[in-house]
Amino acid sequence: MRALIVYESMFGNTEAVAKAVAGGMAPEVSAKVVNVDDAPGDLAEFDLLVVGGPTHVHGMSRPATRKSAAEQAKDGVCSRGGVREWIASLKPVPAGLLAVTFDTRLDKPRWLVGSAAAGAAKALERRHVRIICKPESFFVTTAEPPALAGGERERAWGWGTAIAAEMTAKP
Repeated sequence: MRALIVYESMFGNTEAVAKAVAGGMAPEVSAKVVNVDDAPGDLAEFDLLVVGGPTHVHGMSRPATRKSAAEQAKDGVCSRGGVREWIASLKPVPAGLLAVTFDTRLDKPRWLVGSAAAGAAKALERRHVRIICKPESFFVTTAEPPALAGGERERAWGWGTAIAAEMTAKP
């Protein structure tokens, strides 16, 4: 089983979650982790797609919100492009491709801050990708720059382990 984990990250938090998810999936699932800037447009060699990005203004980032994040970042941002644009640019996806989505966001009610993961799941469903579990959020602090909240790396690892168990249990 092969998984592609595509992340968009401004301050490195979403990247850290993506790598923890991959760690949790191993050794049952071979996971390739890539920045959205380097993500392939052809997904034919993968069974599972994991997509993660930061929540900006209630959803997936846009060029204007990425510009704002870049202005806040003292050392530059990790991703130049966004998950929204990458999903829109995908070649026709292979039949049977499965996916899960995650985001990083403030630990406040979803109705208040939104969820990039929910938007990514809807965009993937419009591309005929089957979402196999509800979108997951991992929390960041309000520090400047934002940092992963305590225990979130471990929770991401556990989420990866659970996804791998689900994938390998299916015939």
